[in-house]
This record gives sequence, structure tokens and C-alpha cells, in this order.
Amino acid sequence: MNTIATWPTQAETWLDQRGKGAWIIAMVLGFIVFWPLGLALLAYMIWSKRMFSGSCAKRAHHRNHSFKSSGNSAFDAYKADTLRRLGDEQNSFEAFLQRLRAAKDKSEFDQFMNDRAKAAPSGNDSEPSDDARSN
Repeated sequence: MNTIATWPTQAETWLDQRGKGAWIIAMVLGFIVFWPLGLALLAYMIWSKRMFSGSCAKRAHHRNHSFKSSGNSAFDAYKADTLRRLGDEQNSFEAFLQRLRAAKDKSEFDQFMNDRAKAAPSGNDSEPSDDARSN
């Protein structure tokens, strides 16, 4: 019964190790055999971001090896702490990059607005005033 419950995980790992092409082939075969199966695979690929990520194999490698117990509890605790710390650092760096992009976007937008304001013709230069027309 245990192997029946784990076959989807084993299939996912097998496809991840072979990359995005294997997922696409499985989806196409799913559409050919039974269209709801192909549709379910497509939905799963989009939901799990497999369609848009760089490589399925990287995710499978990280999942299979980074959380596997070594049998030494002290080392496993050290590894878990290090992975947590690295994850925190990655999140902090991604937040920093987001703030940097937002600051750059704001700077570029402010520059655009300043250039636009300088380039806009003033109302007095483009048309004569009503007083000048009446004379």
C-alpha cells in the first residue's frame, strides 16, 4: 500500500530529473490517451511553476539531497540551521533587489516627468492671448 501512495511522488521526481521536455511529453501523451489527464498535467505544471522555471532537475536535486537525513543528529541540526540561514539571506537579498528595482523605476519615472514638464509648451508662447487678438 505504501508504494501505491508514493507513485505520484516517484513519477514527479523521475520527470523532474529528465527536465521540462519530459513534462511536456507526458502532458502531450496525457492529452492523446485521455484529455482530462493531459489537462490535469498542464494545470499542475502551471501551478507548480514547472512551465516557467529554468530547470526541473535543479528543483529535484535540491529536494532529494538537501533534506535527506545523514543519520548524525548533530550534523542534521547544523545542516537544517545552515539551510534556514541561507534561505533567510536569500529572502533578504531578494527583498533588497526588489527595493533597488523600485528605486530605479521611481528615479526613471521622475526623470521622465521632469523631461516632459520641460518639453511641454507654455500656454502663453503657443497662442496669442485674448487681449492681443482684440487689437
